[in-house]
Amino acid sequence: MTEVTKPIILGVSGASGLIYAVRAVKFLLAADYCVELVASKASYQVWKAEQNISMPPEPDRQEQFWREQAGVEKSGKLRCHRYSNVGAKIASGSFQTLGMIVMPCSMSTVAKIATGLSSDLLERAADVQIKESAKLVVVPRETPLSLIHLRNLVSLAEVGVKIVPAIPAWYHSPQTIEDLVDFVVARAFDQLGIDCVPLNRWEGT
Repeated sequence: MTEVTKPIILGVSGASGLIYAVRAVKFLLAADYCVELVASKASYQVWKAEQNISMPPEPDRQEQFWREQAGVEKSGKLRCHRYSNVGAKIASGSFQTLGMIVMPCSMSTVAKIATGLSSDLLERAADVQIKESAKLVVVPRETPLSLIHLRNLVSLAEVGVKIVPAIPAWYHSPQTIEDLVDFVVARAFDQLGIDCVPLNRWEGT
């Protein structure tokens, strides 16, 4: 397996801000990446609350669901996994990847990853990335952050996890909500060496 064909794991937890995951899927598939996606149980509730949409649990139907939400029909490869399927290949350290991004990442998911509590496939896949010294990026979406949240994030940072808060910038002259979201998505991708989001990067004054 060559470097360019290794997949990216995208974990979608039950935090507000599913648009971050949708835009991530859009750019990765459009750039012809292979994406292994696992959405947590709580993310189903967030889809209902934020968009009044029911995400199908069946992997095949869920793949089509994500492609429709992202507006990408055929390019790239997308494989969806049930959150309960802890026997999936992304739960194994022998499965090679370019890394994993959890976006958006709830504070509950942060806490479970930080303490090694692998209660579902998303958390197990993240735990595997850590134990294999592979790349793991979490995009927390919460405010304000309690001391417990901060300590859990520090625990992750101490073992090499990259923390990319869902905080947009304005120096790239955003005109839409998608512009603000895409900035965060691009910075998360940067941590894996992926550059597939059109972005006016800072070039100095």
